[in-house]
Amino acid sequence: MFLFRWIRRTITVIVILALIGPAYGVSQVWRAANNPIVRQADVIVVLGAAQLDGKPGEALEGRLVEAKRIYQLKYAPVIITVGAGAPGDRTTEAASGKYWLRTNGVSARNVIAVPEGRDTLTSTKAYAEVMKKRYVSDVIIVTDPFHCARAVTMANDQGILGTCSPVQSGPNTLDNSGYRYLIREAAAYLAYITVGRRGIHISDHLPGADIVTKVLP
Repeated sequence: MFLFRWIRRTITVIVILALIGPAYGVSQVWRAANNPIVRQADVIVVLGAAQLDGKPGEALEGRLVEAKRIYQLKYAPVIITVGAGAPGDRTTEAASGKYWLRTNGVSARNVIAVPEGRDTLTSTKAYAEVMKKRYVSDVIIVTDPFHCARAVTMANDQGILGTCSPVQSGPNTLDNSGYRYLIREAAAYLAYITVGRRGIHISDHLPGADIVTKVLP
């Protein structure tokens, strides 16, 4: 009888967690996307997205446009572009972003390219290291609305105080982002806060994000 009760309670707990977990993830991603907090910071970070032979793709250009907008509003004096290149690329997402900003009115001396990272966590660690070397800790992250929750959480875990300014143009604005993007980001957020913080790195860049690697200390 005791064993039966224990099994029943265990199953009940598992079912409750299975229901609460996804709901929590969706709520966190939705809230961050719909209630962004932007304040004065030390730097603006543009998270990388696809580029083609030095020309930013639509998603990356939307992020660069937003970074330029808040830079011109003097929310931060420096912009960091981050992101490596795909195998075979002649340039990187970071370099492509820096070139776009330079040719669109942002002084080159105020833009730092960090050509590292093919996923959010690796990119976050790369720009966080640059910030720490410059002895600054406040960042405005520019990315897609549904990506804000995870990007900010990762920044905070690296000792960086992050806020998010989501894109207002391009294919990944809030109005253009469907439920598939929301659900995907909710799953990625939950994966990060449960196993990602314990060293299991699930890439969000590769197709299906189905390659799991153990990140050594």
